[in-house]
Amino acid sequence: MSRKLSITFLFSLLLSWCTWAQVARTAEQDSLLADRNRKTQADYDQMLQQLHINNIRPGVNGSNPKAPNAANYDESKATIYPHLPAVLQLNNGKLVDSKRSWNYHRKPEIVEDFEKEIYGRIPDNIPPISWKIISTENKTMAGFPVEVQKLKGTVENRRFPSISVQMEVTIGFRKDLKKAMPAMMELAWVFPPGMNRPPAPANEIPWTEQVIAKGWAFIQLNPTSVQADHGAGLKSGIIGLMNRGEFRKADDWGSLRAWAWGASKVLDYLETLPQIKYTHVGITGHSRYGKAAAVAMAFDSRFAIGYICSSGAGGLKLYRRNYGELIENVAAKNEYHWMAGNFLKYAGPLQWNDLAIDAHELIALCAPRPIYIGVGGNGDSWADPYGMYLAGKEASPVYELLGKKGLVSDSNPKINEAITQGNIAFRMHDKGHVTGPNWPNFIEFASKYLK
Repeated sequence: MSRKLSITFLFSLLLSWCTWAQVARTAEQDSLLADRNRKTQADYDQMLQQLHINNIRPGVNGSNPKAPNAANYDESKATIYPHLPAVLQLNNGKLVDSKRSWNYHRKPEIVEDFEKEIYGRIPDNIPPISWKIISTENKTMAGFPVEVQKLKGTVENRRFPSISVQMEVTIGFRKDLKKAMPAMMELAWVFPPGMNRPPAPANEIPWTEQVIAKGWAFIQLNPTSVQADHGAGLKSGIIGLMNRGEFRKADDWGSLRAWAWGASKVLDYLETLPQIKYTHVGITGHSRYGKAAAVAMAFDSRFAIGYICSSGAGGLKLYRRNYGELIENVAAKNEYHWMAGNFLKYAGPLQWNDLAIDAHELIALCAPRPIYIGVGGNGDSWADPYGMYLAGKEASPVYELLGKKGLVSDSNPKINEAITQGNIAFRMHDKGHVTGPNWPNFIEFASKYLK
């Protein structure tokens, strides 16, 4: 065989092997996905049986306006239930007229409703976490020397050794500053192998560089290292560990509460770091992680500020609005794991108006701390920008009761208009389902509080 034929043969052999390997990987991925879908369906069916529910109302289609179940984006059709639960009225009908009455009576009622019906309860006696720095890198960001640490937080798992939970965290802080720094913690998107994060616009500075330039630190938590983002994962992660691999009860926590719990555990760790001013740590997240960031802010009063991005239903959008994402979408089997099992009732035998609470009361749990509601004005209708704006307005009386201004606005928000005069801020930028365009304005707003 000539040299030329040998090279051609070897190249053909290599090409055949690569094709076979790709087919094998694809088949393996398909098999894993099928197994995950089967386990998710089994978990979903089991929860419906617990709740004695036969059917869940289908969600809406947000991408095809010609679909029979197309999502509504017409504001004139959005308000089905105009009367929201009164945020400053006790369950016995008495009005809340003092800080004491809010803190010791009304606020616990709202917390109980959210825990039982929406996000679920965190179990008692969660094991301790041991933290370890696994790598340290010195780099230059925004022209400043920065140390970036990668950590793993391992949850002690003697209660059920077959489940391991290792929280993945990145911390970056300026080396030229010799004082404790404010910080922003992000519930960060971590894309699987072979899938890259969409690139930011060329003129957009990464938020991590913006806060470094401000003299703040950044923290990024991988939420899926705490709890998986699918129903099959409810028997693993921190939820599975605490349940010893068994099914959830109807008021057990879902992934949103688990991700928020993870953020609180990172905050525990930050209290031990001399570089971080742990009383001045904010929380941020986008889309589903915006929902989780809102939950973290509401349930952990140590977070000093929140930048909640495009959180939609299950986050800061009012549940009682027929606009974009609905309760039925969140209760479907691709998203139900975010919530407590009891949440499914409101897409089954019960209606939206049967909820004892609504999203404005999640914002109210953050009072009087500042919270910035961000969303896109073009291409982010699924998150219902106006529904989140209304939630901020409806939460404002609690801020005022506690001596702060809420959302200071008397007219519908305009694109690129920053409403930042009070402790509830709102801005709808002119892009889509992204966070970057609002970061400079958020940092300006947050600078009044993080010092």
